[in-house]
Formats: sequence, structure tokens, C-alpha cells
Amino acid sequence: MTFEDAKTRDAADSLAHCRERFRLPPGKIYLDGNSLGAMPASVPDRMAEVIDCEWGDDLIESWNKHDWMGAPERVAGRLAPLVGAEPDELLITDSTSINLFKLLGAALAARPKRSVILSEEGNFPSDLYVAQGMESFVRGSRLQTVPTDAIAASISDETAVVMLTHIDYRGGGRHDMKAINAAAHRAGALTLWDLSHSAGALAIDLDGDGCDLAVGCGYKYLNGGPGAPAFLFVARHLGGELSNPLPGWMGHAAPFAFDPEYRPCEGIGRFRTGTPSILGITALEAGLATFDGVFLTCLEAKSRSLSELFIGETERRCGGQVRLASPREPEARGSHVVFAHPHGYAVMRALIEAGVVGDFREPDLMRFGFAPLYNSHQDVWRAAEAIGRIIASGEWDQPRFHERRRVI
Repeated sequence: MTFEDAKTRDAADSLAHCRERFRLPPGKIYLDGNSLGAMPASVPDRMAEVIDCEWGDDLIESWNKHDWMGAPERVAGRLAPLVGAEPDELLITDSTSINLFKLLGAALAARPKRSVILSEEGNFPSDLYVAQGMESFVRGSRLQTVPTDAIAASISDETAVVMLTHIDYRGGGRHDMKAINAAAHRAGALTLWDLSHSAGALAIDLDGDGCDLAVGCGYKYLNGGPGAPAFLFVARHLGGELSNPLPGWMGHAAPFAFDPEYRPCEGIGRFRTGTPSILGITALEAGLATFDGVFLTCLEAKSRSLSELFIGETERRCGGQVRLASPREPEARGSHVVFAHPHGYAVMRALIEAGVVGDFREPDLMRFGFAPLYNSHQDVWRAAEAIGRIIASGEWDQPRFHERRRVI
């Protein structure tokens, strides 16, 4: 494909106008939205308004005057269409790991005769750490990990909950959510999905696919900013069955009664624990607003178009010097593409210095994330060109590119 062909695709792109909703630094091709989304253009003014007026002038009155108290549920309403859920099934709160802990604990309590948390080998480490911690929190519970292709067959009458990440954080492989939910339900188990690498980039249908529980972060494709609040999902039919293992005053039926005995509120609000982070939720709300008017089918179609172009152009330029480490079939992967190179770390450092920003995962994986709202086909074409040039020239093999940074 030529650069002119890429421009033609962008001219026909129904999401092209969304790029204006972001502040993108000139001279950079940002392909790391799968780690930290770009900043929405509206964030500085909106944050200034909340800091100067709501916090600065109205102070504590803002809990009522500006409905700070209702922010976790109100902002969840903006998220609901992006993940195929009803607003009252979602809550914006805490971090992904804390939410995972809450829902794992709730699932184990709801299946008291079962003890196994089933997951896959190579799942996102943080998720596995939380599940390992649950073993000491809930006596008798245990984490069982199996190869990806053995998940469905490993669900048994001992399985309380199947905990999986929708999109593999390294290679980008995609689970068949609907099929795994069905297999778990046939065995009487619950399912818990981590949507951190799919929400905001793919068409997700939590209710339609029969999901029980889910978590996800707000700072990747949802563009909520570094450390943005996460979200949790509890299917409506489970709302009265599950309890929060980390109860706090904000999840109490009457938090300002200061009752010494905990009484959970009705609905999803019972999964609140402490005071919501208003500044974080404000930035996330601006991130979710960038999806206004966007159809999920268009979002996923553009994700595939960008990734297909990237794979084709990178392989054409690099030949056998890189290896595709993601599924080749579009329907089998998420919105990031991974290429392996023996010196992938140094190559990625050279690319970042050249203005093409991706990231690296051990041992040799270069990750490139495609955010359909602001990445263009021209971005992708130029990025592939840069990869080919840097590898062919050996530009990456300079001492400074081999020096390890704390984060990449």
C-alpha cells in the first residue's frame, strides 16, 4: 500500500473527526494507547473548572451542589454503551486490582461449596497476584492455571469462578467470551473478565455474551489519564446474591447515619468502599465523552483496518527480521499488535526517539496499540516505514538504546 492509499482510507474514515477530540503532540505517532490513552482536549479546562470552582469556591458543598456523591454511578452511565451493559450494572471505583479482589471474594462467597479460581497460564501478572492473595484471604480457595486451549475443559464442579483477561496483554490474543461464559455456566461456575485491554477499542457485549462479572481500567483506551479510576461490572441477576468483601462507609445503605453495623445499600453501590476520587473521575468522564456518537461496530472495524495495515506494511519492509507474535486472524486478536525482534528493547527505544511511541514486553516483544478514535492509517503507514528504516540501518544498535529505563 502507498502513503496515498493510506490517505484515501483516512478520508473515508467515519471516525476521523474524533481525532480532534484529543491533544496529540506534534511530531509523534502515538501507538501506546493500550498502556496510556492520549489526553482528551477538554481535560485541562474541565479539570481547572472542578479545581477552581467546585473544590476551590464551593468546597464541601460540591458533594451536593455538583453531585460529587453520585459521580461513580453517573460516569458509569457513560461507560455502559461501550461495554454492552446497563448503567446500574456498572460502578466507577478504585483500581482494577482492588475491584478484582472484591469480585473474586464475592464470587467465592457465592459458591461456598467450590474452591477453585480457574485462570490461564500467562494471564496478566497483577491479576494472578490478586488471585494468589485470595488463597490466604479465603481459607481453602486456590488458584488453578492451565494452558489457554485447556480452559473450557478444565472447568469442573470445583470451579467457583473463571478469571480471564479478554485480550492477552502481550500477544493480543482474544478469548471467545460468549463460549467460555456458556461453558462455565453449564458447570455452575461464574465468570470474571478483565477488560483493561479491550474496553474502548473493541465491540464488547457483556450482557449479550452472558458475562457475570468484569473489571477494567480507565486509563488505556478509555483515555481517563494516568492512574484513572477503574470500573467493575456485576450482572443484574447477581446483584442481590453478591456481597462486597471490602465493605466501607460509602457502600452503606445510609453512610451519613454512621451506623456501627454495616448494612449494604441496594444495587451496584454496595461495591463502593471509600470516598470516590473526584478529580480522577472528572478526567475519566472527559475521556468517556470522546466516544460520544461512536458506534462500537465502527470502532472495531477501524481497529482491524489499522492493525491489518500495520502487519502488512511492517512485514513487507522487515521481512524475516521480525516475527509476528500476535494472532494473524483479525477476529482472534485485540487492538494491539506485537512483533518480536532479538533486540526488541533497543529497537523500541530507537523508535521512540524517532517519534514512534510503542512499548516493550519481555523477553523480545515490541507492542503497538491502535486507538481507533485518534490513530490514523497515515500514522500506521509512517510507523511501519520507521520500523523498516531503523532495523535495516542498524540505527537501534547504539549504547544508549540498550540502557534499561524504569518504564517503557
